[in-house]
Amino acid sequence: MSHIVVVGGGIGGLAVTLGLARRGHRVTVLERRGEFTELGAGIQLAPNAFHALDRLGVGEAVRERAVFIDELRLFDGTTGERINAMPLSEAYRRRYGNPYAVVHRTDLYRPLLEACRPLANVELLTGCQVTGYEQDATGATVVLAPGDLRLTADAVLGADGLRSAVRAQLVGDGEPRVSGHTIYRSVIPMERVPEELRSNAVSLWAGPKWHFVHYPISGGRALNLAATRDDGATEAVTGVPAGRAGVLEEFPGLSPRARALLELGDDWHRWVLCDRDPVERWVDGRVALLGDAAHPMLQYAAQGACQALEDAVLIGDLLGDAGDAGDRAADPIPRALTAYNERRGPRTAKAQWVAREMGRQVYHPDGVAAKERNVALSALSSEELYEKVDWLHGARDYARV
Repeated sequence: MSHIVVVGGGIGGLAVTLGLARRGHRVTVLERRGEFTELGAGIQLAPNAFHALDRLGVGEAVRERAVFIDELRLFDGTTGERINAMPLSEAYRRRYGNPYAVVHRTDLYRPLLEACRPLANVELLTGCQVTGYEQDATGATVVLAPGDLRLTADAVLGADGLRSAVRAQLVGDGEPRVSGHTIYRSVIPMERVPEELRSNAVSLWAGPKWHFVHYPISGGRALNLAATRDDGATEAVTGVPAGRAGVLEEFPGLSPRARALLELGDDWHRWVLCDRDPVERWVDGRVALLGDAAHPMLQYAAQGACQALEDAVLIGDLLGDAGDAGDRAADPIPRALTAYNERRGPRTAKAQWVAREMGRQVYHPDGVAAKERNVALSALSSEELYEKVDWLHGARDYARV
């Protein structure tokens, strides 16, 4: 079987490592940080993510840590009016074959890491700063700093995130696009939340150029808070501490119930959201991108991690037994990676555009546009809401658009 180097030990990197290793490939994971860990707070997992996790063999481990919510709720953030809600009950689960859940990012990451660690054909290396790659007809080589050290394998997969060094060489499209949206995140113990403010739902309060989302995580022991301003920010920021008073001042028009929840937050941190325009090509011979390195998207469709998991499963399926070191004539690895690019490109591009448009049309409209949103969305039945997400939540072949 082949030897594959995975650059990046995040969710996408570990997922593709697990998928490939369980098919017999030898995988070396290069993580630039000093340990394998995942930063962040809450994350939403639609049924398409659970289909992928089941294929990777960690679905049950993630389910054990997840909160299965009852509905996705949309409110007018200023008036408090409930606009609509998508039920996530038995009808939803029957339709898509899996539940919708929310987890802390570590509750998704740890099962992937714990499944990779004991595998004899997986090597997990930390402190590895990849700066680029080289390749020829027989293999692909990553270049590491300092000293231009090199590691050669049969293929290289760049799962090194939004500012991917592999992408910088492969695509060469510069820095990510700064969205102008600043998000503030806090996680608080559920015991601090009054009973009347608790709900087993993902609740979105949409206001003029801002929104506020909250939902339970960590098995219901904590509440994830995320409040976003469309403030025109021009500089990317990642996880910078933000004072509580300053956060509260950013959302003065929030309706009373949502305001009461926002005021519970403390130890806030701030990010400025970034993404990229879709590109047609994220494969170069024996080198390919996946996850945020290939198709980073804003959080408004709650599909970033889900799409990375889909990538991982499809790469494993297409490589399969490809790349046997003795079979160079047919060049199976470049062919398999090209097929991956062709099959995933349209779907992930649509997800990127939909995420942007949801931010504009659903999360942040003002004035007349907000009223029109309320009227249009409140008129939709549960069936019509399901039809809008069928292509995302119901996918099992990972090329559906």
